[in-house]
Amino acid sequence: MADNDEKISLAGSISLGTGVMIGAGIFALVGQVAGFAGDWFPMAFLAGAGVAAASSYAYARYSSVNPSAGGIAMLLKDAYGSGVVAGSFTLFMYVSMVTAESLLARTFGTYLLRPFGLQDSVALVPILGVVAIAAAAIVNLVGNSLVEKSAMSTAIVKIIGIAVLAIAGLAAAAVAGDGIFAKSSGNPVDPFGFLAGIALCVLAYKGFTTITNQGDDIRDAKQNIARSIIISLAICAALYLLITLSVAASIGAEGAANARDYALAEAAEPLFGAWGVGLTVVIVVVATLSGLLASLFSVSRLYGMLQDMGQAPSLPKKVTHQPLLITAGLAIMVTALLDLSQIASMGVILYLTMDIAVQWGVIARLREKIHAKWLLPALTIASDIAILVPFTVLKAHSSLPTVIVAACVAAAIFGAQAIVVARRDRAT
Repeated sequence: MADNDEKISLAGSISLGTGVMIGAGIFALVGQVAGFAGDWFPMAFLAGAGVAAASSYAYARYSSVNPSAGGIAMLLKDAYGSGVVAGSFTLFMYVSMVTAESLLARTFGTYLLRPFGLQDSVALVPILGVVAIAAAAIVNLVGNSLVEKSAMSTAIVKIIGIAVLAIAGLAAAAVAGDGIFAKSSGNPVDPFGFLAGIALCVLAYKGFTTITNQGDDIRDAKQNIARSIIISLAICAALYLLITLSVAASIGAEGAANARDYALAEAAEPLFGAWGVGLTVVIVVVATLSGLLASLFSVSRLYGMLQDMGQAPSLPKKVTHQPLLITAGLAIMVTALLDLSQIASMGVILYLTMDIAVQWGVIARLREKIHAKWLLPALTIASDIAILVPFTVLKAHSSLPTVIVAACVAAAIFGAQAIVVARRDRAT
């Protein structure tokens, strides 16, 4: 454990949290959410913030009482014991975080190629994504200090950049006399689609969970973990609402759904022309690269905790920095094999399933230990189910193989955990 002076400050922790959240979630998912929620897609992002905020209570309570480098792993272990259930759901979280890194990487490639009209390239997008992950991994090898400094500086750049872009877009729409909802299709809201859209929006906020993995590295963890989570969620919710309202004013839900993976760049063009697209690309590049830095920093610590618990495989001992190398390698593999929609869908299904297990564990096993109330975890379980079911049903209709792949990954995780735990128990 590092000395207190070398640990991450509250500002640094907030920067890391927002660095993970303000990335692919807002830049790549707006079009997909608009496809589900229609004209109400900005409200879907606001509702997603509400679900994430309720969910964060359980993580914040546990991590404040038991700060560690593997916050979620330790929570599940305390709730379900050091066995197959805890290991499997922790790996659900880990894999969903890895898919989030791949989402960041492919978003980086998609937007970087947008000015050249190559944003749909099946070869260049994953290649650039792989390069981005490799570069972020190298920076993480340097140590905590560089990661924190880069996170703080880039967080300021992208928060200001997104806010300026959103406010300018809304102002331009007002000057033109169009209004925020001028591009509305006028179609009635589909409640089932709206709920499915919220599920995707939760993916844009789930980066708050990486803050719980900073327990060994953050100053005054018992106070600052909860503060960091709350502040990060509030910042992201405000920015997401601003930018989605700007997109709605520029191209509407239909235009965002058609642009899909690069909706923000598409929305900037009619309002600001080529320079608006260029500014959006710059912000996205900064956001995604800084998000990768922050995510690799936190997620690799979760894998390290799993290794210490004997529930995740290791490379030969002579290989150093194993958690980071394994995490980056898996993210590279997902980036190369799956597109943005498939990556997001798998991340949503695994994350929400894991979150239900976490909330139930707090209610049934940990409530007294961490002095938690039962209401918010119970509300979170109901919310998770209410958005996961519509999302899975609609996704099965539109892309059944994606749902099948997610189910196979989940089954493989449980099967692998059964083998790993059995071997560990025999060895001890």
